[in-house]
Amino acid sequence: MKVAVVTDDGKTISQHFGRAKFYKVYEIKDGAVVGSEQRPKAGHHVEGAAHHEHEAGPHGHHHGDAATHNNMLANVADCEVLIARGMGWGAHDAIERAGLKPYITDVASSDEAVKAYIEDKLDNHAERLH
Repeated sequence: MKVAVVTDDGKTISQHFGRAKFYKVYEIKDGAVVGSEQRPKAGHHVEGAAHHEHEAGPHGHHHGDAATHNNMLANVADCEVLIARGMGWGAHDAIERAGLKPYITDVASSDEAVKAYIEDKLDNHAERLH
């Protein structure tokens, strides 16, 4: 199993999914981290991803960012979980549509958050969605 964490420095979980520069991807086997790697992450302003305003969805966000969110998730398509410290409803919904489970945490350390996830102790803070 692979768990992705959004990060700018490889150690701290970014405050916002869309603004993060990288993913740190952890490989987990038998309840332990067996490796990790840092991967690039596209931002909100992906070249070629046009932003279109559409009617607001059920959470009040616009669905015009679907192509952008899909581009942002391309480098973690092999992961099952994505951990951030905050994100918008559009990103949250796109992550779910991509087959990943989004976690919103208040834990700053990526290593500590992944350890808590493995131990089934990572709280998912939906109140941090906007």
